[in-house]
Amino acid sequence: MSAAAILQSGKPDDCLVNGEYPLTRKDLSDIAGMIYSDAGIALNETKASLVYSRLSKRLRQIGLRSFKEYCSLVSSSDGADERREMLSFLTTNFTRFFRENHHFEHLRTEVLPGLITRAKSGGRVRIWSAGCSDGQEPYSIALTVLGALPNAATMDVRILATDIDPKIIAKAKAGVYDAQSIDTVDAGMRKQFFTPVGDRNFQVSDQVKQLITFRELNLMAQWPFRGPFDVIFCRNVVIYFDEPTQARIWVRYADLLPPGGHLYIGHSERLSGEGKDRLENTAITTYRHKGGASRT
Repeated sequence: MSAAAILQSGKPDDCLVNGEYPLTRKDLSDIAGMIYSDAGIALNETKASLVYSRLSKRLRQIGLRSFKEYCSLVSSSDGADERREMLSFLTTNFTRFFRENHHFEHLRTEVLPGLITRAKSGGRVRIWSAGCSDGQEPYSIALTVLGALPNAATMDVRILATDIDPKIIAKAKAGVYDAQSIDTVDAGMRKQFFTPVGDRNFQVSDQVKQLITFRELNLMAQWPFRGPFDVIFCRNVVIYFDEPTQARIWVRYADLLPPGGHLYIGHSERLSGEGKDRLENTAITTYRHKGGASRT
């Protein structure tokens, strides 16, 4: 039986999702292999419906007739741009201001006092939001910093915000959100740091933006910096990687943290491998570098 016939037959043991464009097990395997190779994201058959819902619209937009055609396109040299589009469609970008707020409270009460003392004496302070999505996490970090140190931008205090998706980085840089998105921001901060624009939208002020540098970055690639970072936020990102990849990422973060530096991770994530030995749990999904020389 030909591949086309299998697609059309809708056999349960081969077709994972029936619909306008049936998604076969081979289609999903091909897509998963490319996503893993490009971004370290591990997809399995439990994600078949998610893959279908996010990519079927794309097939319709570009006029393809099947996932087989789409896989052929994105695996070819002519489909390099569309392969980046595929990654953008499949990257999960759910976020909100002050999500898992206990991390920001811990940052404010336990971490920032020491960093502020250093900044006021002319020292360097660096914070990294890895997997920053549309910017709500790094802007929440910046708002927390400004709440404790209003003139932070005049000192050597900076936040790096990175994500693999160039489209989402562009949205983050723009810093425009609807009213519902900023509901979780304190009313005083909303008034001070957000300006109404357009129809019920709000733009983050330049005072907040100037603390942040947004950059496109694939966590699986070489990182174009050596650190150190005093604080790293990487929340609800590593959960999409397989266990060996997760273990490598934790070590790389540990390498960039100085003794006493902090790492915040998502509620569904757990440290593993050598990184687990080098970072100690101090609060809910909050870790501190135990000390000793960092490897860079």
